[in-house]
Amino acid sequence: MSGQGLKKTAYDLVKRFPRLRLLLRRVLRVLRAGAYRLRTGRIVPDPKCVLFCSYHGKNCTCSPRAIYDYMVSAPAYQDYRFLWAVKEPEQFSALAAAPRTGVIPFGGKAFEAAMAGAGYWVFNSTLPEHIAPKRGQTYLQCWHGTPLKRLGYDIQEEGNAMNSLAEIHRKYRLEGEKVDYFLSPSPFASACFRSAWQLERWGKGDAVLEAGYPRNDRLINATEEERQALRARLGIPEGKRAILYTPTFRDDQHVSGRGYDYRPAIDFGRLREQLGDGYVVLFRAHYLVASAFDFSAYPGFVLDVSGVEEINDLYLASDLMVTDYSSTMFDYANLRRPILFYMYDLEQYRDHLRGFYFDLSELPGSILTREEQLAPAILETEQFVWTPEWEAFRRRFAPLDDGQAARRVTETVIGKGR
Repeated sequence: MSGQGLKKTAYDLVKRFPRLRLLLRRVLRVLRAGAYRLRTGRIVPDPKCVLFCSYHGKNCTCSPRAIYDYMVSAPAYQDYRFLWAVKEPEQFSALAAAPRTGVIPFGGKAFEAAMAGAGYWVFNSTLPEHIAPKRGQTYLQCWHGTPLKRLGYDIQEEGNAMNSLAEIHRKYRLEGEKVDYFLSPSPFASACFRSAWQLERWGKGDAVLEAGYPRNDRLINATEEERQALRARLGIPEGKRAILYTPTFRDDQHVSGRGYDYRPAIDFGRLREQLGDGYVVLFRAHYLVASAFDFSAYPGFVLDVSGVEEINDLYLASDLMVTDYSSTMFDYANLRRPILFYMYDLEQYRDHLRGFYFDLSELPGSILTREEQLAPAILETEQFVWTPEWEAFRRRFAPLDDGQAARRVTETVIGKGR
């Protein structure tokens, strides 16, 4: 049997037998944690070394990247050095050539040694379960979005294909115990994070740092020239309106050996007929989704931009957003452009998968539950006006996104410790 076949068989087994899965994960974590401590116990953290990681090493984006970019250019941090942990280092040769910057493979002994030797960790997703900070290290958890859908201890339904409710809670407990700072963009998000990670319970109630999302600084500071250059680079024809479609993943759609799957719930051929020739769709899958999408039947209409590293490029280049339960809605509101909420599986998602942190009636845009509603709603956005209701939405969920978040966060965390 091939390695891929063995991996699929293992996935099938642990999906069928939750207790076996829980036992194996617990044993593996304990063994790995012990090995990590043995290998790295004598490494002394460098107080002027910062290790960054985005989306489990998939790329170099989001708030960790914004903080890195600020530190590289700020005079106060010219004697610091920086490391990026990525899954495919060869794709980031330009970053490796930047001043005082190194790129290391995510996972493995070199990664563990780098983690042990860095004075600061800046992540936007969870740490490997077997690694925890020690004396002389500060862990900044940036997370990667304001939550609409419930997280961690706030999830109430057994709907995840790979983790029981107990396993989800355990993962969040392990992470919550490790953080020194948990970045938040708003009072709303702060309350959600404290609850989802049970931060008060682990003595980390004061870990929440309410300072805005550094990744959104660029949305505030971007120019029209930058927007037009991005549209040209992405291949958006001049004069066409670009729809950014950002569906999130579904917890119950998982393929053994491959990852979370997603099946677009839009007939793009019919949508093209209904909208006419004045539109193009930028399809952006969630970073956890491993599906390979084939949009070859819709040339010039659907562009698969899931591989574009920086989602801010897509925000800036687009004219409107269609999403479902994704946190992209909160970031996009900073641009004061129309947002439509296409929630074709609303009852299933709300009642059996995740549930929400607030009632959807509070969303200022149109909630669409049937595909036939989509094209008319998109066409109506041509007369979109930013209303007081939309502004109230932005002020509630992104009140600190003012273009200065990276500076605020860095000055609060780096060089200060806890």
